[in-house]
Amino acid sequence: MSDVVGSIAQLTVYPVKSLGGRAVAEARVSPAGLAGDRAWRVVDATTGEPVTVKGTPAMAGVVATGDAEADTVTLTEVLGRPVRLERAAAPQVDSAAVHLVSRAAVAGAAAGRVPEGCSADDPRANLLLDLPEGADERTWVGRTVRIGAVELLVTRTPKHCLGVYADVRQPGTVRVGDRVEVAAPQPG
Repeated sequence: MSDVVGSIAQLTVYPVKSLGGRAVAEARVSPAGLAGDRAWRVVDATTGEPVTVKGTPAMAGVVATGDAEADTVTLTEVLGRPVRLERAAAPQVDSAAVHLVSRAAVAGAAAGRVPEGCSADDPRANLLLDLPEGADERTWVGRTVRIGAVELLVTRTPKHCLGVYADVRQPGTVRVGDRVEVAAPQPG
């Protein structure tokens, strides 16, 4: 048994790891995550070493256009050093295939309301959720979430504490406006 708890407010794909994301109306979801998500990475053109937002925060302000050559030129200018894009063998996700976060969590973080030890930084979530007042997606850990034909298993909260990470149990397509259903907790 599951309850409708909200809807998808926004879908975001991050084509290049560490760069800003692009909002999309729909996305195919496979066990690896959203199609096209974090499919490329930035590497130093001289050393071949990965360049990430942790060491180079200016990257977060650059949104990939989908044109690798144009994105390389932009990044080289923004970062002030030669870099190139490299297609990754697999999506470059940090912890799980899909990251879900509610608008309320994002708004709370922006207002400085975050639990101790957590971060108010941009959570870089794939699915931004509209949930009712007082709902908290962090209570879904261990539960199944269904969005359209897609079924996710919520595995944990991220280190920065905003939203939840989920693995894909059943692939499919998700769209902005799709209902979010959460299975009742299993007795235990």
